[in-house]
Amino acid sequence: MARSGVRYEDVQKAIHHLLQRGETPGVQKIREVLGTGSFTTLSEHLRQWKIEREENRDEPPAQDLPEPLQILTQELWRQAQEAARQSLVQYREDADQRVRESQSSVQEAQRKAEDAVQRESAMAEHLAALQTRLDEKSTALAQAQAQLDKHHAELESATTKIARLEEQLDRLREKSDAEAAQYKQALDEQTRQYDARLAQEEQRHETAEARLMTLLDDARRERQEQEKQHAKRQAQTDKRAEGLEKSLQEQRAAMVEEEARHREVKWELRRYQDTEREMAFEQEKLTAQIAERDQKLEQLQEALREAETRLAKVPLPPFVY
Repeated sequence: MARSGVRYEDVQKAIHHLLQRGETPGVQKIREVLGTGSFTTLSEHLRQWKIEREENRDEPPAQDLPEPLQILTQELWRQAQEAARQSLVQYREDADQRVRESQSSVQEAQRKAEDAVQRESAMAEHLAALQTRLDEKSTALAQAQAQLDKHHAELESATTKIARLEEQLDRLREKSDAEAAQYKQALDEQTRQYDARLAQEEQRHETAEARLMTLLDDARRERQEQEKQHAKRQAQTDKRAEGLEKSLQEQRAAMVEEEARHREVKWELRRYQDTEREMAFEQEKLTAQIAERDQKLEQLQEALREAETRLAKVPLPPFVY
């Protein structure tokens, strides 16, 4: 409810006075002209004047003024209308340009955001594939390590077995040498006894030469038989030694083969370890790329928010009097 202190006619005269000076009427300027009046009252009168002026927009305000002043007023009114139209056209063009730029920025930001999402999805799939490969390589590495440990155990067992065989061969050689020395000693003792008996028989009786010769032949045959038995035992011992030597060579060949397999497993393990390091490096690189992509996505989102803020701050066209 407007106060009765300031009348509508006073406000209307103040507005006409401002228009004559080429100024845009406003609450503050009307109050300066009148020197009084509340903002609420002046605002209501100004709104009423605007409503009436809109109803007669194309007609200049009728005033009881001299003709020169009326002509000047009409000319000022026309100029103000033309300036207002030009300002409105320019403002609308600028506003449309800003809207188009903002829409273009928003579309570009949306496109970049979609591209970033697609790249993120592709990177996530690639990272999942790499993780799967890493798990497979880790499993293979664990299996290779288990196989290597098994080969180590087998190699140690073969080495222990070869050592036992070598010890057994040494014992057999020592036993064979002892048996040969014992047999030679017994043979020498027996030969000595036969020689002693032969000498005794020759001294006792010359007629017993035939008998002695027979005994000597028997002793020689027995000696030959013993030599044959010794040769047979020696051959058996040599054969056993040869078998042990052959077994030892086979064990050594198996050990050489096992060492070759051990070297191959170590090489495979080293290759798996190199592959694991390469995959770890690639995973770190992908993590850095994802971090960089997240940073770019944040920048794009910030740019989108700024574009929306600028679009929201675009001012409305000014009121044309």
